[in-house]
Amino acid sequence: MTLRSLSAAAAVLLGTAMMAFAAPAAERAEARLTLTLEAAGPRIEPAVYGQFVEHLGTGVYGGLWVGTDSKIPNTRGFRNDVIAALRKIKVPVVRWPGGCFADDYDWRDGIGPRAQRPVRLNKVWGNVPDDNRVGTHEFMDFAEMIGAEVYIAGNMGSMPPRAMAQWLEYMTSDSVSSLANERRRNGRDKPWTVKYFGVGNESWGCGGHMRPEYAADLHRQYASFLRAPVIKVASGDGEGNERVTDVMMDLAKDDMDAISLHHYTVPGPWEAKGQAVGFDAQRWAKTLQDVTVGMEEHIAKTVRIMDKHDPKKRVALYVDEWGMWHDPEPGSNPAFLVQQNTLRDAMVAALTFNVFHRHTERVKMANIAQMVNVLQAMVLTDGARMLLTPTYHLFDLYLPFQGATPLKASVDAPRYRQGEVSLPAVDVSAARGVDGSTLLALVNLDPERAARVVTNLAGTATGRILSAAAMDAHNSFDRPDTIVPAPYVAKAVAGKLSFDLPAKSIVVVSIPVPAVAQR
Repeated sequence: MTLRSLSAAAAVLLGTAMMAFAAPAAERAEARLTLTLEAAGPRIEPAVYGQFVEHLGTGVYGGLWVGTDSKIPNTRGFRNDVIAALRKIKVPVVRWPGGCFADDYDWRDGIGPRAQRPVRLNKVWGNVPDDNRVGTHEFMDFAEMIGAEVYIAGNMGSMPPRAMAQWLEYMTSDSVSSLANERRRNGRDKPWTVKYFGVGNESWGCGGHMRPEYAADLHRQYASFLRAPVIKVASGDGEGNERVTDVMMDLAKDDMDAISLHHYTVPGPWEAKGQAVGFDAQRWAKTLQDVTVGMEEHIAKTVRIMDKHDPKKRVALYVDEWGMWHDPEPGSNPAFLVQQNTLRDAMVAALTFNVFHRHTERVKMANIAQMVNVLQAMVLTDGARMLLTPTYHLFDLYLPFQGATPLKASVDAPRYRQGEVSLPAVDVSAARGVDGSTLLALVNLDPERAARVVTNLAGTATGRILSAAAMDAHNSFDRPDTIVPAPYVAKAVAGKLSFDLPAKSIVVVSIPVPAVAQR
């Protein structure tokens, strides 16, 4: 992809969008946004825009890592094109090595000379060989390359507490212990900073199929041996089972700093999720409903349980696995979870972030699944080729929200109806940026009808828009710029700032200080 081709595609998209802006009043939805400029909660932690990397399919090997001898341009084995793309969206934190893979991972397999590391079978994801070329040193190097904190997922499912404690010591100790010296012999003198450490993963499922009471006891045992200053994350709910959160908070809240929540958006029943492309309007609507209603309710219920046990809100909620889960691409290895990424995926990401912004009192981290080539990926690769997905561009649009403070806002919008689904046609998130500007993210959920949003603000708003003619518009290796952001400008009409949103569009804008509220 070149900057020239990206600009050309953006110009085409902008022209299409502007034609939609001109929709007659009778054909568009009319909505009203009232903003108070009063904080609605604590700041939006940058870690909410975190990523997740698992040894799964080509998520690591081929997607991130090509090896130092590859003809694909790389830095110490990692693809230069992918590194540059990830640096641009300022990835704040990366969770690794899983996922379910972490529950069968022995960290010692991934240290020492790469040629001498053992080959293990990835028993969770296709029973394929993993030669452990990417281990602790390589992953930590990768995180430093993109400027991200690390979130290590420890193995509570099949390894003893001592192994978890020794891994943490190996990474973080500046002493002369045997483990610290072993790290030095393996090429890293200075200890790494490990900010977050997950004590197990999905203990109710692939992490050991444990009862909540047993998982809580194990968490307390394992966590007690993690003596480095890390944020300890407990394995929480991922199936809508409120009892998991309730028991973990009741029995183990004093031994955790955060608890996880997993929520995947599935367009259909689990056994027939549907393809990423070629879906109809009903699938579009049900997918968005799973976010605006399903994700919202899942977080709200979890927060209520946490508040019952932790009224001072000391324990954070980490939604450390989320995103779209489709049926695998036809012809791909079904265990590799390969799927295309469309405008619908970007809509899901935008609505999900808006949900997170409404729960900043608890939601302090989130990690989309996954970074490259797996599930709702930022980047897809094919040999030497790479493309950026609509979800990547959505993360880029929402960059200003990292560290911003959510603002109180109310939206009066008509309903978008499709079959039995009925949702507000427009969803909005507002925040005060770290530079003092007012930020707005406006999402028109309706795939057929444009919307006008009239606000109580004055001034001019500038930003970008992401939209397309088709619900399943996506980038391909032959056409990598089919859907990219385009410039967007909105001005006051009769003293009130108004936004014209094409059907199925996402707009993120900034309004310079002061953004004066009109009475």
